[in-house]
Amino acid sequence: MIDQTADKARGLRPAPLTRSRRPGRLWRVVAWTLVILLLLAGLAWIVWPRQAAQPARGGRFSTTGPMPVSVLAAEKGDVPITLNALGTVTPLATVTVKTQINGQLTRIAFQEGQQVERGDFLAEIDPRPYQAALDQAQGQLQRDQALLRNAEVDLQRYKTLAAQDSIARQQLDTQDALVRQYQGTVKADQAMVDNARINFGFCRIVAPVSGRVGLRQVDQGNYVQVSDAGGLVVITQLKPITVIFTLPEDNLSAVLKRLRAGATLQVTALDRGQKAKLAVGSLTTIDNQIDTTTGTFKLRAQFDNDDEALFPNQFVNIQLLVDVQRDSVVVPSSAIQRGAPGTFVYAVQPDSTVKVQPVALGPAAADRVAITSGLAQGDKVVVDGADKLRDGAKVMLPEEGAAAGGTSGPARRGRQAGQDGTPSPDGAQERGQGRRRSAQ
Repeated sequence: MIDQTADKARGLRPAPLTRSRRPGRLWRVVAWTLVILLLLAGLAWIVWPRQAAQPARGGRFSTTGPMPVSVLAAEKGDVPITLNALGTVTPLATVTVKTQINGQLTRIAFQEGQQVERGDFLAEIDPRPYQAALDQAQGQLQRDQALLRNAEVDLQRYKTLAAQDSIARQQLDTQDALVRQYQGTVKADQAMVDNARINFGFCRIVAPVSGRVGLRQVDQGNYVQVSDAGGLVVITQLKPITVIFTLPEDNLSAVLKRLRAGATLQVTALDRGQKAKLAVGSLTTIDNQIDTTTGTFKLRAQFDNDDEALFPNQFVNIQLLVDVQRDSVVVPSSAIQRGAPGTFVYAVQPDSTVKVQPVALGPAAADRVAITSGLAQGDKVVVDGADKLRDGAKVMLPEEGAAAGGTSGPARRGRQAGQDGTPSPDGAQERGQGRRRSAQ
């Protein structure tokens, strides 16, 4: 009091009394706590009915009870051993038709895309210059033949006179040399006639092979020469036709073994998507060396190609049937599982449990796999529903499910939920709605 009086005397204002702020903070903490509790209660109100309904779900995703699966019995069958490769359709013959003489192209007798046979007439070059050259060579031959005959007659006379010692021996020898000279001239003339006749024959251009005519490279009326690179037209043989494909060198011994045994290996050509079968043929030959850069070797297969499904330079998928493994234990590919034991299947036991059965795989074809060891004919394996199984798990076969309820789907799962005492999804939903009404 004395200090306050002194302060007032000095004109100072007394400090106000401070109130504690602790009660205000406490109320804010309580308010936030209530809000969090309300949020948690609302979340539990929403989630709990769904969790309560989960045990009622049966089938593959149930954590208790037998798992419904699909099974098939292993059976005996033949499995083809095939090798897959990429190939290129290659004709047996592709010929560029060129002129063998120079001249004007006076006639074209083919249509683009036409199928021609060997020897069919295709085009003609102006034959008149070559006909004239042939006539000239034949005339020269006839003249020299006449000189030869005259020289031969004189030679016979000289031989008679020489025998009578009427002429000198030198004259006889000179006449004999003249005859030999005319014989050489006649032979050269005959060669000129033959050459002119050949050139005259080249005026008529015919198909060297059977096949399909491509696009025309030269039009009628042009002057064509032997040095023309493009030629007149290209003929490609389509029937039969071949496919050249490659395989890894590791497969060489298996293929050679079958060929040396005299087997005819079937080759199937498929389209790019490996869905449509284009042609079926046979393997004809193997290349004589391995490509060291790729580690592969080339093979040639021949196809009849009557429907012309294969076209030159077309890329196709090839399936080479090397052998057939007969009387093998076969299961669907969907039954094969892979894990820590390696490759295995879930074998169904007589007590409706499954056992992890390791198996050794053989060749596969389509959706079937040969089992070399681990299974016997008649053993049942799981082909659908194996994703939730484990060794010793209880399973429910399709025939058992049909005998139990005769129905499948939600109705059967609801009936199973009612029988084992677990709440059904509908009952859980009703209880949830009742709790919400009580809360309201």
